[in-house]
Amino acid sequence: MARLLGVEIPNEKRIEASLPYIYGIGRKTAAKILEEAGVDKDIRTGELNDEQLGKIAAAITGGSVMIEGDLRREIQGHLKRLTSINCYRGYRHRRGLPVRGQRTSTNARTRKGRKKTVGVIRK
Repeated sequence: MARLLGVEIPNEKRIEASLPYIYGIGRKTAAKILEEAGVDKDIRTGELNDEQLGKIAAAITGGSVMIEGDLRREIQGHLKRLTSINCYRGYRHRRGLPVRGQRTSTNARTRKGRKKTVGVIRK
């Protein structure tokens, strides 16, 4: 596996499909980075030479793209701010409930976790 900016990306895939393995880079951003670096998007990651990898890394760091640890830290900071000012969204994050207005009487299992049955007494 090729290593780019501290992240392992798969060798057997096209470089355009491998770059989104880096947190903060999607398909469109990957295409833009490759165009800026002057690298063919159809080439396999394993076929890249050191010069091309260096160009891609320079395009990522030189651009306005925030990736990996910095991006995660910024998102955590946003969530911390929301919870500290006690706004509705922060309250929902703190409680582990859906934040964007989804229903919770049914569904919402991803946020709420496994179903907990309450108040059933049988004799």
